[in-house]
Amino acid sequence: MKNFGIIFVAAVWGCTAVACAQQPQVPLNLVEREAMAPVMVPPLPLQLDFAGERVPLENFDTRESLIRELSVSCYMHSRTLLTLLATTRYFPIIEPILEQYGVPEDFKYLCMAESGLNPNVRSSAGASGLWQFMEAAGKEYGLFIGANRAVDERYHIEKSTEAACKYILDAKKRLGSWTLAAAAYNAGGGGVNSRMQKQGVTDYYDLFLPEETMRYVFRILSFKLITPNPSLYGFIIAPHEYYRPLTDYREIEVNAAQIDWSAVAREQGTNYKMLRELNHWIRDYTYANSARRTFVVRIPNADFRH
Repeated sequence: MKNFGIIFVAAVWGCTAVACAQQPQVPLNLVEREAMAPVMVPPLPLQLDFAGERVPLENFDTRESLIRELSVSCYMHSRTLLTLLATTRYFPIIEPILEQYGVPEDFKYLCMAESGLNPNVRSSAGASGLWQFMEAAGKEYGLFIGANRAVDERYHIEKSTEAACKYILDAKKRLGSWTLAAAAYNAGGGGVNSRMQKQGVTDYYDLFLPEETMRYVFRILSFKLITPNPSLYGFIIAPHEYYRPLTDYREIEVNAAQIDWSAVAREQGTNYKMLRELNHWIRDYTYANSARRTFVVRIPNADFRH
């Protein structure tokens, strides 16, 4: 029996070794196959700025960091494509608010980097909405977050954009540049400032930061390059394929002590799904409004979905 076992194991081992040594078969003649799609290094401009502040592309680390984030944005096809499609829905809302507060328009690309222009997104850490506010920061900058987050203005497009403007202006005043203010949106103003003090530098491009923040501004810059010229970076989008703005609505006030949002929708001739499409800050079916707070609610008109 022992000899048989040795012979059997040897036979199996021999087969396994032979199988492992075999070269994979090529199912088709490579000459007959179509060429695979090329993977290319995304083109860089000769000059670039963020919010009017020059990007030093002559520096190898700056150039390589931008190539890295452009490559990620270009070859993470579906996420970038969906973000680009949403620009025509949300930029017309964001841009006038940035202008009103005196925040450079380039910060709309920060919003793209933060949320992919998805107003319902919530990170694993709890950052929420287009501008990805944490709860404490949202409240600090004037956003209302109700009990159990059943109402949460971090998801309110206009109000969260106003809060983001206030945060950015505070960071700019404290740190001295728009680029550092953008970095602070990721790492926090205190984190950026303490590293500036320790390293004795005042320029974002000279500053050593945690990897996520080191990449962050370049991710914003990648969207600044791709968005106006998507075809240059491999995204072919016809004008009619961009998402249309959702502007066909009217506004009502709701201040009941106990709000049933589905009932509100039915009373107004719509449904809960469409109510949420226009009011992302509504986060549950009901809200116990004991303070009798007044909410301005957008109601879709009859042709809203067409």
